[in-house]
Amino acid sequence: VNSATLDALQKGIVSSAAIMVPCPWFLEMAEFARQHPEIDLGLHLTLTSEWKHYRWRPVADPSKVPGLIDEEGYLWKSVENVVGHATTQEVELEIRAQIDRAIAFGINPTHIDSHMGTLFATSGFLRVYLKVALEYGIPPMMVDPADPEVKKLLEERNISYSESTIQEIYATKVPLLNHLNTGEDGNSYEIRKAAYYRAIRDIKPGVNQIIVHLAGNDTEIQNITNAWQRRYDEFRIFTDPELKNLIDDLGIELIGWRKMKEIMPLQNH
Repeated sequence: VNSATLDALQKGIVSSAAIMVPCPWFLEMAEFARQHPEIDLGLHLTLTSEWKHYRWRPVADPSKVPGLIDEEGYLWKSVENVVGHATTQEVELEIRAQIDRAIAFGINPTHIDSHMGTLFATSGFLRVYLKVALEYGIPPMMVDPADPEVKKLLEERNISYSESTIQEIYATKVPLLNHLNTGEDGNSYEIRKAAYYRAIRDIKPGVNQIIVHLAGNDTEIQNITNAWQRRYDEFRIFTDPELKNLIDDLGIELIGWRKMKEIMPLQNH
């Protein structure tokens, strides 16, 4: 995953990535971040550990975040279990620990977002996410709640925010994406490629983000997840010069989160 992501970042189509601090290969990404400060790298704040055999523990002292830990001693496998067991205080302690560890290892995070969307699962988690982002002066990945695709995504996950919560989001004045694409489906490389090309041709005005998960086709990723083929397909699609040519032909400007901060600076830092 790291190798594929770094390759894509350096080929100029993928314009940003987010690092998972609790994971075993964190040190490799930290070293890369120190050596390439010009590359746009944020933090993929991680409260779940979803794989069967490849797992990770919290960064914070486990005795202080017991609600984040399952019976095997790792982070919970599902968002639902985090919501059911963890307090907002534990969530805040853990995401602060992850940010502090990243900074201690020389990473200057361009943004933060949420692994598996856990920090968007409840209004309480969301408030902690925004609070910490503002205190550290790091843009959080947030999409305009008025975006129909966001409403659809939240409904699919049985998540709803009150009007007061939505107004709280706007009041923070954090940078907001206008549109978010969380990935295209398809049961073959050709179908996935066509879907991504169609999505890029249909991009609406404003700030759009397409989230992709890249990987090589080595035995390590094949043993971690049965979704490895999709990740390898996305790697092939998003390192293909043909796609870069399409983006250029459409007049789409690729930006990273540093640019987001310049365009819409955080007001509370």
